[in-house]
Amino acid sequence: MEMVKELISNYGYFAIYGLLALGIIGLPVPDEFMMTFVGYLSSISVLNVQGAFLVSFLGSISGMLVSYFIGKKVGKPFLRKHGKWIKMTPPRLEKLEAWFNRYGPWTIIIAYFIPGVRHFASYLSGMNGMGKRKYFLFAGAGAFSWCLVFTAFGYFIGVLT
Repeated sequence: MEMVKELISNYGYFAIYGLLALGIIGLPVPDEFMMTFVGYLSSISVLNVQGAFLVSFLGSISGMLVSYFIGKKVGKPFLRKHGKWIKMTPPRLEKLEAWFNRYGPWTIIIAYFIPGVRHFASYLSGMNGMGKRKYFLFAGAGAFSWCLVFTAFGYFIGVLT
């Protein structure tokens, strides 16, 4: 967490964008903590709240799009070949696909608020062939609401202290 604070302190909006994009792709970045910290920094006028929100949204959606396209290009063949190592057998993969085809779009929005799950929702969307427009609409709604909630939470913590 200290590294995140230091990166944001030194590189500001660029660090926010990069850390969120990489965190959504799956690197171990404490996303919720970071977004709360960004909101806090906005409340004490270190960052502009609108700029911080916009950069956070763009970083988040960029990570989701990269994950979607990775899932689309390498997802199923990769899991069929190496899925046994993570207990993703062909029957489990079929069940997951059926479930995702039924609830997928809403899963993307809800997954934003569940650490660890948000990373896989995009890969699954691409892997299961969800249309780009549909994906972008639901991923955008999820990114917007997630960024808004955590930025606002951090902002109000700063205002109240």
